[in-house]
Amino acid sequence: MHIIDCWFDPVSPYAYLGFERLPQALEGHSVEVRYRPVLFAAMLKHWGHKGPAEVEPKRAWTYRHVRWLAHRHGIELQMPAAHPFTPLPLLRLAWACAPLGLTPSRRVCERILHHVWHGGADASDAQRLAELTAALAPAQDPASDDVKQALRSATDEAIARGVFGVPTFAAGGRLFWGFDSLEMLAAQLRGDAWLRAFDWDGVAVLPVSATRSDR
Repeated sequence: MHIIDCWFDPVSPYAYLGFERLPQALEGHSVEVRYRPVLFAAMLKHWGHKGPAEVEPKRAWTYRHVRWLAHRHGIELQMPAAHPFTPLPLLRLAWACAPLGLTPSRRVCERILHHVWHGGADASDAQRLAELTAALAPAQDPASDDVKQALRSATDEAIARGVFGVPTFAAGGRLFWGFDSLEMLAAQLRGDAWLRAFDWDGVAVLPVSATRSDR
């Protein structure tokens, strides 16, 4: 059986698309998926780069692109009323629903992602958040220190493993970033000959001949 780690943040439309398409990528394989909600903003801060929504032309392109991808792949997607938004309440709710020592279920993650990406409503609306919390009936208080620490620990662990964006999938000791990496992930699972022969780690030590300087 393959163990797949899936890091995601509901603020990311690419993470939502990857979540929806993941079952298809895993078809024909015996797998266990561990869904790991993480704070994307903390990754951006750690690695020192901006998110797509923080660069105005890229923000507009991202919204066009994800709508096209959803259309192309037959995935329901409506932009929330405002984006980006603060995902912390949703991330903490996901971890509050996780059994002690385990990760949130796919069902819980799906409800949270659909809260954001179905219907076009405000993902941060207090009434909607209260209704979602009541529907999921978390075993723990989402505002508790234990839940906050679970989210911090998951995010810190992801960064320590080299995760820099969402969604990221881990399989066979390798990380696959982005919605468009799902085909590559599937190839990894089926033991693709090219991937077996590929010098996976060698590309990381390619020398750098120039760096960008601040002006």
